[in-house]
Amino acid sequence: MDAENRLTELETRLAHHERMAEEMSAVLFEQGRTIDLMTVQMRRLRDRVAELESGMPRAPQDEPPPPHY
Repeated sequence: MDAENRLTELETRLAHHERMAEEMSAVLFEQGRTIDLMTVQMRRLRDRVAELESGMPRAPQDEPPPPHY
């Protein structure tokens, strides 16, 4: 394999790796956005559950035992 073919092969590989890096960067960016959205949704759900639980009467098993136990 002569130098010109080797150089062409290396340039082709470099272009392939650059494209892969750009694609992975886009995927990571989108995953970050998804995680941010899911974090916000999770906080809202947690707050809503806490709000609902605070308005519910407690179950007897959740009450601390009386002092004479």
